[in-house]
Amino acid sequence: MAGRIEDYALIGDMQTAALVCRDGSVDWLCLPRFDSQAVFAGLLGTEDHGFWRVGPAGPGDTDPAPADRRRYRGDSLILESEWDTPRGTVRVTDFMPPRDGAPQLIRIVEGVSGRVPMRSALRMRFSYGRIVPWVHKVGERTVAVAGPDSVWLDTDAETHGEDLTTYSEFTVSPGDRVTLTLSWQPSHKEAPPLPDPEGSLEATAEFWREWVEHCTYHGPYREAVIRSLITLKALTYAPTGGIVAAPTTSLPEEIGGVRNWDYRYTWLRDAAITLSSMLRTGYREEARAWRDWLLRAVAGDPENLQIMYGIAGERELGEAELDWLPGYENSGPVRVGNGAANQLQLDVYGEVTEALHLAHMTGLSRNDYASLLQLKLIKYLETHWDQPDEGIWEVRGPRRHFTHSKVMAWVAVDRTIKLIESGDADGPLERWRELRDEIHRDVCEKGYDKERNTFTQSYGSKELDASLLLIPQMGFLPPDDKRVIGTIEAIQRELSTEDGFVLRYPTAGDEAGVDGLEGDEGAFLACSFWLADDLAMIGRVDEARTLFEKLLSLRNDLGLLAEEWDSRLQRQVGNFPQAFSHVPLIDTALRLTASGAYGG
Repeated sequence: MAGRIEDYALIGDMQTAALVCRDGSVDWLCLPRFDSQAVFAGLLGTEDHGFWRVGPAGPGDTDPAPADRRRYRGDSLILESEWDTPRGTVRVTDFMPPRDGAPQLIRIVEGVSGRVPMRSALRMRFSYGRIVPWVHKVGERTVAVAGPDSVWLDTDAETHGEDLTTYSEFTVSPGDRVTLTLSWQPSHKEAPPLPDPEGSLEATAEFWREWVEHCTYHGPYREAVIRSLITLKALTYAPTGGIVAAPTTSLPEEIGGVRNWDYRYTWLRDAAITLSSMLRTGYREEARAWRDWLLRAVAGDPENLQIMYGIAGERELGEAELDWLPGYENSGPVRVGNGAANQLQLDVYGEVTEALHLAHMTGLSRNDYASLLQLKLIKYLETHWDQPDEGIWEVRGPRRHFTHSKVMAWVAVDRTIKLIESGDADGPLERWRELRDEIHRDVCEKGYDKERNTFTQSYGSKELDASLLLIPQMGFLPPDDKRVIGTIEAIQRELSTEDGFVLRYPTAGDEAGVDGLEGDEGAFLACSFWLADDLAMIGRVDEARTLFEKLLSLRNDLGLLAEEWDSRLQRQVGNFPQAFSHVPLIDTALRLTASGAYGG
């Protein structure tokens, strides 16, 4: 059975990622890319759907014990898990070296004290747990083949097969090091090179040391910021610069519910705000790579901007259900692909334009096509901003005039006007200034409830929406505007949980609500960080700091956050780890640091 979502650690090589549970089991790994089919899919089913556990050998059929301690080695993605057993202490080091060749998952077992019997159980199941591969020996190596894929196991321990599983049993004493490496290779090619686990470990540690040195943030929340930045780097697909929203699919927003989506793609919104956080903390190369990815992805058809693309810029992301997988804790269906890719979400134009604006303002080398793209996006918005859309939350109900979408359309026009005013682009300045004013008036007249002194989710609606918290952050209105303060306080009253975290919007429980879905969901962590930001902006800095540090306490022991928090179950829920949670963590830390609003 899979562990709790927060029981997992992330390791990765900037092309794919694995989730490692506290008991030493790798329960999720897609090869060779984030969006490839999983070879370990036990996270969304049972052990029959694939896993790889390395840990102390327990008596009989007892459940494997969780590690007594685990940590990342310094500021890296190298995971160290330690078990204290009656016979001694053992350490397992798990990592995936940044690659320019075959992807590798390397596990090094090290004796610390005593003599500890160890066991490796490797059950490979291709195509998301559906296909049992042909496993056989090639010399001293073990290879599993299914269709176009092959996975090679190299180890200095003896192996044997039993019940369609590859096992190794060995004992380690102090100073002993036993290595196990999985490498993926297209099945039609010759075997991948023999791995060098120790050399790869040293190179991986050096890669992360050098990367972290570029961080320009040295404030009181540096540990949380660095871990979030490392996580965002791990979610970046190095060959193209695309950034996945999360490395998983179908981890539920409600345990047992149907709100289960595939996040292994590049949302323009998520990637744009990730770029902003990277720029603010000194990572210009990642920002440049993402800008280049964006220009390639939308090239030739900028008027039909999609809300998300594949990690190499693919447009076709058809959604399907994997009916042989029961889902995480029986939360079905399990989905791959994402049907929301073709939705109209007007806010995306604002997020992309804001990211390009920040890149321009921070001195990222000029790209003429980026400026041309920005102008084309505004020309599209001129005739489409007043249409209803599906909004930031990808509702699957009817389109509406979402207030946040209109605000972000205003942002897109405003930032483009600033680009023209700087002299770095040409455009109809006066016409677009009039457009900016028109959108602003429209929002303030139709998206604002005078009686309750709050902006609303959509025009004519009485419902609230946490995306309205972005109004002051985007500069649409100043923080001290009574309408802004009224909106913040209304969201605190109506969308906050008992523990002070923020829901995205009201859900309808057993009925289909505005989002067209049944069921509920947890508090949305990004929205909770946005509230902390807003509280700091309106001068309630102590309250902001208290909320921020409460949010930090929700991270697992390794500093990782999923998409949401279930206040009833006191658990993380949703895909994990989630870029859209770690980005606002960084932004709020920067804001609180700048305001001096921190303890200690």
